[in-house]
Amino acid sequence: MAITDWPEDERPRERLLKQGAASLSDAELLAIFLRMGVTGKSAVDLARELLKQFGSLTALGYASQADFCAIPGLGPAKYAQLQAVLEMARRALREEMVQGGNVLNSPQAVKNYLRLALGGHEHEVFCALFLNAQNGLIACEELFRGTLTQTSVYPREILKRALHHNAAGVIFAHNHPSGVAEPSNADQLLTQALKNALALIDTRVMDHFIVGGGTVLSFAERGLL
Repeated sequence: MAITDWPEDERPRERLLKQGAASLSDAELLAIFLRMGVTGKSAVDLARELLKQFGSLTALGYASQADFCAIPGLGPAKYAQLQAVLEMARRALREEMVQGGNVLNSPQAVKNYLRLALGGHEHEVFCALFLNAQNGLIACEELFRGTLTQTSVYPREILKRALHHNAAGVIFAHNHPSGVAEPSNADQLLTQALKNALALIDTRVMDHFIVGGGTVLSFAERGLL
């Protein structure tokens, strides 16, 4: 049955307008984005199948163009729209960090941004948030990209970027594609090595976040710095 044949108070778009977006399920939100289904399937049916196949909204957002467009009823135009939506969300979260002034005063905004920026990658990505003396955000850069299980991080390159930005502080973040947001011994040793190296140029390591399985772990909150 097409969504237009549903009772009005059950249609996702109408419910969103009356009750707010938070009242809708993932499938219903995705159905509004899709706008229409395919032969024999409503937009909600198609959305449910997509979530089942890819596992989550995050995984769907990070799907390759080839995998996304392989689904009947989808194509390059819809893929481009989805990527635009995700990039707008990232930029909005980044603006929230910038407008907040002191990044350390809004740790949830930082976690939200990192969850969206790093959470769906199938390989490890290591990035850094460079801060000024007031802990305001100067720049966020992806510095290294690795494999499914590891990334090679070069302290010398990080020092060069910190000097380039004249950063007083830095926050590191990387993802665990395994979905387990727990620091390994290698993560802890790397963090300490970077902390020692950056101290030579008077740049403080303020935190190191690990993103995995929808969770964002903070070294500072764990007392690991």
